[in-house]
Amino acid sequence: MLKNVAAVLLNGVHPFELGVVCEVFGIDRSDEGLPVYDFAVVSAEGPDLGTHCGFTVSTPHGLERLEEADLIAVPAGESYADRDYPPELLAALRRAVERGARVLSVCSGVFVLAAAGLLDGRRCAVHWHHAEQLARRYPRLAVEQDVLYVDEDPVITSAGTAAGIDACLHLVRKEQGPEVANKIARRMVVPPHRDGGQAQYIERPLPKAPCDTVGEVLVWMEEHLDLEVTVEQLATRAHMAPRTFARRFQQETGTTPYRWILRQRVLRAQELLEGTDETVDAIAARTGFGTAAALRHQFVRALGTTPNAYRRAFRGPQAA
Repeated sequence: MLKNVAAVLLNGVHPFELGVVCEVFGIDRSDEGLPVYDFAVVSAEGPDLGTHCGFTVSTPHGLERLEEADLIAVPAGESYADRDYPPELLAALRRAVERGARVLSVCSGVFVLAAAGLLDGRRCAVHWHHAEQLARRYPRLAVEQDVLYVDEDPVITSAGTAAGIDACLHLVRKEQGPEVANKIARRMVVPPHRDGGQAQYIERPLPKAPCDTVGEVLVWMEEHLDLEVTVEQLATRAHMAPRTFARRFQQETGTTPYRWILRQRVLRAQELLEGTDETVDAIAARTGFGTAAALRHQFVRALGTTPNAYRRAFRGPQAA
Protein backbone atom coordinates (compact mmCIF):
# COMPACT_ATOMS: atom_id res chain seq x y z
CA MET A 1 0.00 0.00 0.00
CA LEU A 2 1.06 3.57 -0.69
CA LYS A 3 1.31 5.21 2.73
CA ASN A 4 4.77 6.67 3.27
CA VAL A 5 6.07 9.20 0.74
CA ALA A 6 9.31 11.18 0.65
CA ALA A 7 10.40 13.87 -1.79
CA VAL A 8 14.19 14.04 -1.95
CA LEU A 9 15.84 17.32 -2.95
CA LEU A 10 19.20 18.55 -4.17
CA ASN A 11 20.50 22.09 -4.43
CA GLY A 12 18.79 23.97 -7.24
CA VAL A 13 15.45 22.19 -6.89
CA HIS A 14 12.59 23.62 -8.94
CA PRO A 15 9.79 24.79 -6.61
CA PHE A 16 6.94 23.94 -8.98
CA GLU A 17 8.00 20.34 -9.46
CA LEU A 18 8.49 19.99 -5.70
CA GLY A 19 5.07 21.58 -5.22
CA VAL A 20 3.45 18.99 -7.49
CA VAL A 21 4.58 16.17 -5.20
CA CYS A 22 3.62 18.12 -2.07
CA GLU A 23 0.17 18.91 -3.47
CA VAL A 24 -0.69 15.30 -4.33
CA PHE A 25 0.86 13.54 -1.33
CA GLY A 26 1.51 16.18 1.34
CA ILE A 27 -1.95 17.60 2.07
CA ASP A 28 -4.35 16.18 4.65
CA ARG A 29 -7.66 15.60 2.85
CA SER A 30 -9.11 13.20 5.40
CA ASP A 31 -12.16 15.47 5.79
CA GLU A 32 -13.15 14.25 2.31
CA GLY A 33 -12.49 10.61 3.09
CA LEU A 34 -9.21 10.62 1.20
CA PRO A 35 -6.08 8.83 2.41
CA VAL A 36 -3.48 10.72 4.41
CA TYR A 37 0.14 10.02 3.48
CA ASP A 38 3.04 10.12 5.91
CA PHE A 39 4.87 12.73 3.85
CA ALA A 40 8.32 14.26 4.29
CA VAL A 41 10.66 16.50 2.34
CA VAL A 42 14.19 15.10 2.49
CA SER A 43 17.48 16.84 1.77
CA ALA A 44 20.37 15.02 0.11
CA GLU A 45 22.75 17.95 0.66
CA GLY A 46 22.33 19.43 4.13
CA PRO A 47 19.40 21.01 5.99
CA ASP A 48 19.22 24.16 3.82
CA LEU A 49 18.88 23.91 0.05
CA GLY A 50 18.79 26.64 -2.56
CA THR A 51 16.11 26.68 -5.24
CA HIS A 52 16.67 27.85 -8.79
CA CYS A 53 14.39 30.82 -8.01
CA GLY A 54 16.71 32.24 -5.36
CA PHE A 55 15.09 31.27 -2.07
CA THR A 56 15.99 28.42 0.27
CA VAL A 57 14.17 25.35 1.54
CA SER A 58 14.85 23.96 5.01
CA THR A 59 14.05 20.47 6.25
CA PRO A 60 15.08 18.44 9.29
CA HIS A 61 15.01 15.18 7.32
CA GLY A 62 18.15 13.60 5.90
CA LEU A 63 18.64 10.56 3.70
CA GLU A 64 17.83 8.18 6.56
CA ARG A 65 14.16 9.13 6.10
CA LEU A 66 14.18 7.39 2.71
CA GLU A 67 14.66 3.98 4.33
CA GLU A 68 10.98 3.83 5.41
CA ALA A 69 9.35 5.33 2.32
CA ASP A 70 6.98 3.40 0.06
CA LEU A 71 7.52 6.03 -2.62
CA ILE A 72 10.51 8.31 -3.17
CA ALA A 73 9.87 11.22 -5.52
CA VAL A 74 12.71 13.16 -7.15
CA PRO A 75 11.58 16.59 -8.42
CA ALA A 76 13.48 18.45 -11.13
CA GLY A 77 16.28 20.88 -10.46
CA GLU A 78 18.67 23.36 -12.02
CA SER A 79 21.53 21.69 -13.95
CA TYR A 80 20.44 18.21 -12.82
CA ALA A 81 21.28 17.03 -16.33
CA ASP A 82 24.95 17.99 -15.97
CA ARG A 83 25.93 17.47 -12.35
CA ASP A 84 27.12 14.56 -10.25
CA TYR A 85 25.02 13.23 -7.39
CA PRO A 86 25.88 12.21 -3.82
CA PRO A 87 26.78 8.50 -3.79
CA GLU A 88 24.77 8.13 -0.56
CA LEU A 89 21.63 9.29 -2.36
CA LEU A 90 22.13 6.90 -5.28
CA ALA A 91 22.74 4.02 -2.89
CA ALA A 92 19.59 4.89 -0.92
CA LEU A 93 17.50 4.88 -4.12
CA ARG A 94 18.87 1.48 -5.11
CA ARG A 95 18.13 0.06 -1.65
CA ALA A 96 14.59 1.40 -1.82
CA VAL A 97 13.87 -0.39 -5.08
CA GLU A 98 15.51 -3.58 -3.82
CA ARG A 99 13.18 -3.67 -0.79
CA GLY A 100 10.08 -3.09 -2.94
CA ALA A 101 9.55 0.68 -2.79
CA ARG A 102 8.76 2.80 -5.83
CA VAL A 103 10.69 5.78 -7.16
CA LEU A 104 9.18 8.57 -9.25
CA SER A 105 10.89 11.43 -11.08
CA VAL A 106 9.50 14.72 -12.29
CA CYS A 107 11.19 16.17 -15.39
CA SER A 108 14.99 16.33 -14.97
CA GLY A 109 14.79 14.32 -11.74
CA VAL A 110 15.07 11.37 -14.12
CA PHE A 111 18.82 12.03 -14.37
CA VAL A 112 19.16 11.09 -10.70
CA LEU A 113 17.37 7.78 -11.24
CA ALA A 114 19.50 7.11 -14.31
CA ALA A 115 22.70 7.84 -12.37
CA ALA A 116 21.59 5.30 -9.77
CA GLY A 117 21.31 2.68 -12.53
CA LEU A 118 17.57 2.28 -11.98
CA LEU A 119 16.69 2.94 -15.61
CA ASP A 120 19.10 0.48 -17.23
CA GLY A 121 17.07 -1.59 -19.68
CA ARG A 122 13.91 0.39 -18.94
CA ARG A 123 11.82 2.91 -20.85
CA CYS A 124 11.51 6.38 -19.35
CA ALA A 125 10.03 9.82 -19.91
CA VAL A 126 11.66 13.23 -19.63
CA HIS A 127 10.97 16.78 -20.78
CA TRP A 128 11.49 16.86 -24.55
CA HIS A 129 14.22 19.49 -24.07
CA HIS A 130 16.39 16.95 -22.20
CA ALA A 131 15.60 13.82 -24.22
CA GLU A 132 18.68 13.74 -26.45
CA GLN A 133 21.05 14.58 -23.61
CA LEU A 134 19.58 11.87 -21.39
CA ALA A 135 19.87 9.27 -24.15
CA ARG A 136 23.49 10.26 -24.85
CA ARG A 137 24.56 10.23 -21.23
CA TYR A 138 22.79 6.98 -20.34
CA PRO A 139 22.63 4.79 -23.48
CA ARG A 140 21.29 1.76 -21.58
CA LEU A 141 17.85 3.31 -21.15
CA ALA A 142 15.14 3.97 -23.77
CA VAL A 143 13.71 7.50 -23.84
CA GLU A 144 10.05 7.81 -24.81
CA GLN A 145 10.05 11.37 -26.16
CA ASP A 146 6.34 11.86 -26.84
CA VAL A 147 4.67 10.66 -23.64
CA LEU A 148 3.66 12.42 -20.42
CA TYR A 149 4.92 9.63 -18.17
CA VAL A 150 6.17 6.04 -18.26
CA ASP A 151 5.31 3.43 -15.65
CA GLU A 152 8.04 0.79 -15.54
CA ASP A 153 7.07 -0.39 -12.07
CA PRO A 154 8.75 0.19 -9.63
CA VAL A 155 10.23 3.13 -11.54
CA ILE A 156 7.90 5.89 -12.79
CA THR A 157 9.24 8.82 -14.80
CA SER A 158 7.43 11.89 -16.06
CA ALA A 159 8.05 14.59 -18.64
CA GLY A 160 8.25 18.31 -18.00
CA THR A 161 6.66 20.20 -15.13
CA ALA A 162 2.90 19.55 -15.12
CA ALA A 163 3.42 16.00 -16.41
CA GLY A 164 4.51 15.25 -12.86
CA ILE A 165 0.87 15.75 -11.86
CA ASP A 166 -0.16 13.15 -14.43
CA ALA A 167 2.39 10.65 -13.11
CA CYS A 168 1.46 11.18 -9.45
CA LEU A 169 -2.27 10.85 -10.14
CA HIS A 170 -1.59 7.76 -12.23
CA LEU A 171 0.16 6.14 -9.28
CA VAL A 172 -2.68 7.08 -6.90
CA ARG A 173 -5.20 5.67 -9.41
CA LYS A 174 -3.17 2.47 -9.71
CA GLU A 175 -2.76 1.95 -5.96
CA GLN A 176 -5.95 3.40 -4.52
CA GLY A 177 -8.43 3.46 -7.37
CA PRO A 178 -9.92 6.05 -9.72
CA GLU A 179 -12.28 7.50 -7.13
CA VAL A 180 -9.40 8.66 -4.93
CA ALA A 181 -7.39 9.97 -7.89
CA ASN A 182 -10.42 11.81 -9.28
CA LYS A 183 -11.18 13.49 -5.94
CA ILE A 184 -7.59 14.67 -5.57
CA ALA A 185 -7.63 15.95 -9.15
CA ARG A 186 -10.83 17.91 -8.51
CA ARG A 187 -9.30 19.55 -5.45
CA MET A 188 -6.30 20.51 -7.59
CA VAL A 189 -8.59 21.69 -10.42
CA VAL A 190 -6.78 19.52 -12.97
CA PRO A 191 -8.01 16.70 -15.21
CA PRO A 192 -7.53 13.28 -13.58
CA HIS A 193 -6.19 12.03 -16.90
CA ARG A 194 -4.91 13.97 -19.91
CA ASP A 195 -5.21 12.61 -23.43
CA GLY A 196 -2.25 12.67 -25.75
CA GLY A 197 1.38 13.19 -24.85
CA GLN A 198 4.02 15.85 -24.86
CA ALA A 199 4.52 15.58 -28.62
CA GLN A 200 2.00 18.39 -29.06
CA TYR A 201 4.21 20.71 -26.97
CA ILE A 202 7.54 19.98 -28.63
CA GLU A 203 9.17 22.69 -30.68
CA ARG A 204 10.78 20.80 -33.51
CA PRO A 205 10.75 22.51 -36.88
CA LEU A 206 12.55 20.59 -39.58
CA PRO A 207 16.28 21.28 -39.53
CA LYS A 208 17.56 23.69 -42.11
CA ALA A 209 20.33 21.45 -43.35
CA PRO A 210 22.31 22.50 -46.41
CA CYS A 211 20.72 20.91 -49.48
CA ASP A 212 22.94 21.26 -52.49
CA THR A 213 20.78 19.50 -55.05
CA VAL A 214 17.22 19.38 -53.68
CA GLY A 215 17.08 22.79 -51.97
CA GLU A 216 14.98 24.47 -54.65
CA VAL A 217 12.55 21.55 -54.67
CA LEU A 218 12.16 21.82 -50.88
CA VAL A 219 11.23 25.49 -51.20
CA TRP A 220 8.67 24.63 -53.87
CA MET A 221 7.22 21.81 -51.74
CA GLU A 222 6.82 24.16 -48.75
CA GLU A 223 4.97 26.64 -50.93
CA HIS A 224 2.65 24.00 -52.39
CA LEU A 225 1.67 21.82 -49.44
CA ASP A 226 -1.91 21.67 -50.74
CA LEU A 227 -0.87 19.79 -53.90
CA GLU A 228 -0.56 16.04 -54.30
CA VAL A 229 2.84 15.33 -55.80
CA THR A 230 4.75 12.18 -56.67
CA VAL A 231 8.45 11.42 -56.50
CA GLU A 232 8.46 11.37 -60.30
CA GLN A 233 7.07 14.91 -60.46
CA LEU A 234 9.57 16.15 -57.88
CA ALA A 235 12.41 14.45 -59.71
CA THR A 236 11.39 16.18 -62.94
CA ARG A 237 11.56 19.53 -61.13
CA ALA A 238 15.06 18.65 -59.91
CA HIS A 239 16.08 17.44 -63.40
CA MET A 240 16.95 13.98 -62.07
CA ALA A 241 15.84 10.41 -62.50
CA PRO A 242 13.35 9.38 -59.79
CA ARG A 243 15.73 6.90 -58.13
CA THR A 244 18.57 9.41 -58.11
CA PHE A 245 16.30 12.10 -56.69
CA ALA A 246 15.00 9.81 -53.93
CA ARG A 247 18.55 8.86 -52.98
CA ARG A 248 19.78 12.49 -52.93
CA PHE A 249 16.72 13.59 -50.98
CA GLN A 250 17.41 10.98 -48.30
CA GLN A 251 21.07 11.95 -48.12
CA GLU A 252 20.41 15.68 -47.79
CA THR A 253 17.33 15.71 -45.54
CA GLY A 254 17.63 12.46 -43.61
CA THR A 255 14.16 11.32 -44.61
CA THR A 256 11.98 10.45 -47.60
CA PRO A 257 9.98 12.97 -49.67
CA TYR A 258 6.73 11.51 -48.34
CA ARG A 259 7.75 11.79 -44.69
CA TRP A 260 9.23 15.26 -45.21
CA ILE A 261 6.10 16.72 -46.74
CA LEU A 262 3.87 14.93 -44.21
CA ARG A 263 5.78 16.51 -41.32
CA GLN A 264 5.63 19.93 -43.01
CA ARG A 265 1.88 19.57 -43.43
CA VAL A 266 1.41 18.73 -39.76
CA LEU A 267 3.57 21.71 -38.76
CA ARG A 268 1.57 24.00 -41.02
CA ALA A 269 -1.68 22.64 -39.61
CA GLN A 270 -0.40 23.38 -36.09
CA GLU A 271 0.34 26.97 -37.09
CA LEU A 272 -3.12 27.45 -38.58
CA LEU A 273 -4.87 25.87 -35.60
CA GLU A 274 -2.97 28.15 -33.24
CA GLY A 275 -3.13 31.36 -35.24
CA THR A 276 -6.38 31.36 -37.25
CA ASP A 277 -10.11 30.70 -36.86
CA GLU A 278 -10.27 28.56 -40.01
CA THR A 279 -12.28 25.38 -39.77
CA VAL A 280 -10.56 22.02 -39.58
CA ASP A 281 -11.94 21.23 -43.06
CA ALA A 282 -10.39 24.41 -44.47
CA ILE A 283 -7.06 23.68 -42.78
CA ALA A 284 -7.12 20.13 -44.12
CA ALA A 285 -7.55 21.50 -47.64
CA ARG A 286 -4.82 24.12 -47.25
CA THR A 287 -2.30 21.62 -45.91
CA GLY A 288 -2.85 18.90 -48.48
CA PHE A 289 -4.67 16.41 -46.27
CA GLY A 290 -7.85 16.87 -48.27
CA THR A 291 -10.38 15.97 -45.61
CA ALA A 292 -10.77 16.64 -41.90
CA ALA A 293 -10.72 12.89 -41.28
CA ALA A 294 -7.36 12.51 -43.00
CA LEU A 295 -5.93 15.48 -41.09
CA ARG A 296 -7.20 14.07 -37.81
CA HIS A 297 -5.65 10.66 -38.55
CA GLN A 298 -2.20 12.06 -39.31
CA PHE A 299 -2.40 14.60 -36.48
CA VAL A 300 -3.12 11.87 -33.94
CA ARG A 301 -0.31 9.72 -35.32
CA ALA A 302 2.21 12.57 -35.16
CA LEU A 303 1.16 14.39 -31.98
CA GLY A 304 -1.06 12.03 -30.01
CA THR A 305 -4.00 14.45 -29.98
CA THR A 306 -6.76 15.66 -32.29
CA PRO A 307 -6.81 19.00 -34.15
CA ASN A 308 -9.72 20.28 -32.04
CA ALA A 309 -8.06 19.24 -28.78
CA TYR A 310 -4.83 20.86 -29.93
CA ARG A 311 -6.63 24.12 -30.73
CA ARG A 312 -8.33 24.11 -27.33
CA ALA A 313 -5.00 23.55 -25.59
CA PHE A 314 -3.26 26.44 -27.35
CA ARG A 315 -6.11 28.92 -27.86
CA GLY A 316 -8.62 28.09 -25.14
CA PRO A 317 -11.97 26.24 -25.24
CA GLN A 318 -13.79 29.07 -26.97
CA ALA A 319 -11.66 28.52 -30.11
CA ALA A 320 -12.64 24.88 -30.70
